[in-house]
Amino acid sequence: MTTPHARTPLDPGPRTALVTGAGRGIGRGIALGLVRAGWDVALVGRTREHLEAVAAEARAARPDALVVVEPADVVDRAAVDAVVGRVEAAFAERGGLGLLVNNAGVIERREVDLAQDDPEDVWRVVEVNVRGPLLVTHAVLPGMLARGTGHVVNINSGSGHRPSGVYTGYGISKGALARLTTMLDRQYADRGVRVLDVAPGVVVTDMTQGMPLHDDRSEWTPVEATVELVDAFGSGRLDALSGRFVRAGTDTEESLAAVTDRILATDARTLRLAPYGEDDPVA
Repeated sequence: MTTPHARTPLDPGPRTALVTGAGRGIGRGIALGLVRAGWDVALVGRTREHLEAVAAEARAARPDALVVVEPADVVDRAAVDAVVGRVEAAFAERGGLGLLVNNAGVIERREVDLAQDDPEDVWRVVEVNVRGPLLVTHAVLPGMLARGTGHVVNINSGSGHRPSGVYTGYGISKGALARLTTMLDRQYADRGVRVLDVAPGVVVTDMTQGMPLHDDRSEWTPVEATVELVDAFGSGRLDALSGRFVRAGTDTEESLAAVTDRILATDARTLRLAPYGEDDPVA
């Protein structure tokens, strides 16, 4: 079993956040929740009209908040690099960018297995859900590393580690995103950058309501549960769990604090190969 490397306390950094996919759904809820919790927020998404509507809500909720609107497609490297540069400049007087929330994501157009699906649509999902977080994270890392502090939240899903009969691309993408989380943690935790997978549960959004899988669902996870975890992590209170997976609506800051020692002792809540025993040669 791999022994987790040490986690030393660090300055949580500026209360400034960049949220992708912030124009609608979970991203909108996270952005508004962070503003209400005292964060300044940069809203990134493909549609300016949606972002401006969220920005108006955010400013009405907290008039002193700095809210930055930046339309961009997260799979466009040049656009992402330019946006992050402008966001860093906008937040310069507040200490730069402290928190990245990689939320932008899509799912297949049809709820079918791979044989019945269009490989191009499957790949579209993988590209948005993996290339997007990769590009945005790559763009924010230099600033965070230079400051010696930063937090990255990847909005993940149980689909990343739990096989499904449908939505192949979505499952692949979330599994890859979980591996990105573990890689970033291993590479940068000792340099002050922490990263966490946060699964939001099943939140009422246009995407989830369009999925036949949820047609009979009567219980939904409030987006506020995700906001609470993102705020706690971005504020440095869950730093010990960097590189791991938490689930809104099931995990809370308090419940995670109570089991953190067990999680670290067993190297749990992280993407890894489960050995059949201590003598497993590929573990």
